[in-house]
Amino acid sequence: MTALTVRLPDEKHRRLKALAKSRGTPLNRLIDEMTTLMLAEFDAETRFRIRAERGTGRESEGLALLKKAKSGA
Repeated sequence: MTALTVRLPDEKHRRLKALAKSRGTPLNRLIDEMTTLMLAEFDAETRFRIRAERGTGRESEGLALLKKAKSGA
């Protein structure tokens, strides 16, 4: 595990501590959960971008597949 020093404005630190307290979790765990969510979003966006790039130039093929799927064929 790595220790990380983060500089935050006092007001933001106070609000994060209050949020952690309201959820009954330590501030450290709250930040860990927040970063986990952000990384999951980043990973999903990255996968989406890679798939979109693979489809570039193949729009008509994709639309034909979509039409076929909608028709139930």
